Amino acid sequence: MIRVAIIDDQEVVRVGLAAILSSADDIEVVLEGETGHDAVAAARTLIDLDVMMVDIRMPGLDGLAATGLIRDLRPELAVIVLTTFGEDDYVIRALAAGASGFLLKRASRTELIGAVRAAAAGDAVLSPEVTRLVVRRSLESAERATTERDGPLPELATLTRKELEVLRALGTGANNGEIGAAMHLSESTIKSHVSSVLRKLGCRDRVQAALLAVRLGLRDTPN
Repeated sequence: MIRVAIIDDQEVVRVGLAAILSSADDIEVVLEGETGHDAVAAARTLIDLDVMMVDIRMPGLDGLAATGLIRDLRPELAVIVLTTFGEDDYVIRALAAGASGFLLKRASRTELIGAVRAAAAGDAVLSPEVTRLVVRRSLESAERATTERDGPLPELATLTRKELEVLRALGTGANNGEIGAAMHLSESTIKSHVSSVLRKLGCRDRVQAALLAVRLGLRDTPN
């Protein structure tokens, strides 16, 4: 079973998420909390917890601060940040703090369950809809950061042509299925390419790789 904690200051959101996730045979919601302090306490005491879903905005200790503390306590614990449109600055900061990914609160049942399963398996959760919003919002700073570099990232030279295509696709928020369809490769092959890209570039997960692709201006879709 995948053990999940849901932290959100709105009861209706917690109840709704718990009902959806509990409908899956392999997911168990073991805790509901309403503050960032609840999230940190759960990370400290529930040693067999697999996934933490945390609202990005909460009174007191918010999801952003809580994510950083949780990652310090339990680096292996997957943290999925819950967000709404218009909070992309918070999302970028949450990812920098170590979040495994982010989802819109209005994500479908399939997306929510799939995200929890992916996070529990060690994959980062990138909602394409939110990713594209973040990418658009961060282009100005990304391009500025690119121009400030002394030169291209040396590790890019270690990527194969297909790995570079995969990195570009990650920067658009594409998932493995979308990348595979565009490159006419199987999802398992794409997953292997993603793992290789992460290793060569020293990225923690595909979220970091996606943001790196944006910073470097690699935003083209694979062809």
